[in-house]
This record gives sequence, C-alpha cells and structure tokens, in this order.
Amino acid sequence: MFIAFGLFFLFAARNYQMGDATHMGPAYFPSVIGGLLAMVGGIVLFQSLVLKGDKVPAMTFRPIFLISVSILVFAYLLTKIGLVLALGMLVIVSALAGHEFNLKEALILYVALVIFTVLVFAKGFGLPFELWPKHLI
Repeated sequence: MFIAFGLFFLFAARNYQMGDATHMGPAYFPSVIGGLLAMVGGIVLFQSLVLKGDKVPAMTFRPIFLISVSILVFAYLLTKIGLVLALGMLVIVSALAGHEFNLKEALILYVALVIFTVLVFAKGFGLPFELWPKHLI
C-alpha cells in the first residue's frame, strides 16, 4: 500500500515543474513525499519477507459489522429520539463489538461523550441538534 500510494504521487507529479529545495515547484512536495513513502513501503516489504514473526490472526467481521451498524443506527435515530439517546445506542452497540462487554465502562463513556458532544457541538458550535425526543419535551 505504501509503495502504491508513493508511486501514485510520483506519477501524478511528473507533469509539474519540480524546482529545488530553495525554490520548490508544484511537483516538489508530492515527489519527495511520494518517494519517501515508496521507500518506506520497500523497507516494510523487505522486512516482511526476511523477518520471522507471529502469525497474523484471522480477521473477524463481527466488530466491523457492529461498528457499522452502530453508526447507521445513530444516523437513523438522531432525528427520531434526539442526540442524547442516539449516542447511548451508538455507545452500547459499539461496545458489543469488543472482546468483552463491560456495562460500567460503556456507561462512563456514554456520559463523557454526551457531555462533550452537547458542549462542543450543540452549545459551542450552535448546531441545531434535538437533544431529546420532541414528545418528551
């Protein structure tokens, strides 16, 4: 991946003027970063072929699925039940994606996230989020 991205930026910058370190042209930064990225990729590739390490565990799809579902549930419920309760659903469903579910930790995270989100987005930025369901107010 590193090699592919690095080569992509080197290829994309080939039609621009390069310049030098004191008078950089539009191709200078993407070429240098792309070259360094490709070089890091080469080092990683070399090390992966030479060094022995632990076997990579099999990928599990349950966490990816539950995190995706929690985001979709949050997006759907935000306008229906308000920010505070939708965040609760987000945190609980996301917490189920972990290796072990701890309700106390999930509730602490929920309270901290509600406080942060309400203060920053609703109060600080003034975004028009419904904090609670309309029929409860």
